[in-house]
Amino acid sequence: MTRLFIFGLGYAAARIADAVRARSGVVTATGQSGDIAFDDADAVRAGLATATHVLSSVPPDEGDPVLDRYGDLLGDRWLGYLSSTGVYGDAGGAWVDESSAVRGRRANRNAADARWLARRARVFRLPGIYGPGRSPIDRLRAGHAHRTGLTDQVFSRIHVDDLATGVIAGFDAPAGAYNLSDDVPASQDDVVTYAARLIGVPPPPLVSLDDLSPMARAFYAENRRVANGKAQRVLGWRPRYADYRLGLRAVSATTSPTIASAAPAAASSDQR
Repeated sequence: MTRLFIFGLGYAAARIADAVRARSGVVTATGQSGDIAFDDADAVRAGLATATHVLSSVPPDEGDPVLDRYGDLLGDRWLGYLSSTGVYGDAGGAWVDESSAVRGRRANRNAADARWLARRARVFRLPGIYGPGRSPIDRLRAGHAHRTGLTDQVFSRIHVDDLATGVIAGFDAPAGAYNLSDDVPASQDDVVTYAARLIGVPPPPLVSLDDLSPMARAFYAENRRVANGKAQRVLGWRPRYADYRLGLRAVSATTSPTIASAAPAAASSDQR
């Protein structure tokens, strides 16, 4: 039986937990939706004592909170870490894979990725995550979507359910880095325009980058296509939603305007 301990039960990790439970596994977790407080060292120690698999979904701050506080308790069991394709930095629209240099702008993110690899973890490098409650459809319904006119600025994405199946496929895989992404990188404008057409609303107006928040401007400072060939070869995994059109159609079929407009548009700052 899989006994998974998750540090940080956020949007993506909750989907992984549901998939593990559907396979008759047991999940214990810290985080907003978890059953243990991260700072409760005794409870964390007890949870880790029976865990067969440990997954961290907690992003770094000055260091890595999980490794800094509980690294000595992780042992040699299966370890997983939800990292970011942001470690590759700006590639000028070129393809990147797991052999590409780590040169992202955030040194703490790069360092955390490297530390988990050094612990022989399965490090899942993730692009933009979307799914029910967290997608361009939700942002359109909430009035938060925009277009920039930057059609040559491309990004990769991953539907949250494909992320979950990729991580579970990694339960039987060797340690190392794995990009989990869809097959068709696209510009944000293309994705938002398609989402608007899908739900029958006008595309949002064009905005200048100068009118966006610093966080949003940083998003547009990088341009890359993420290759998922290693995950397909080694994990035997393929994304069910191979492009954003398939993924957004699935989101549209499973969300209502009432639910979507009330749902959060982004992940919590302390868990993925």
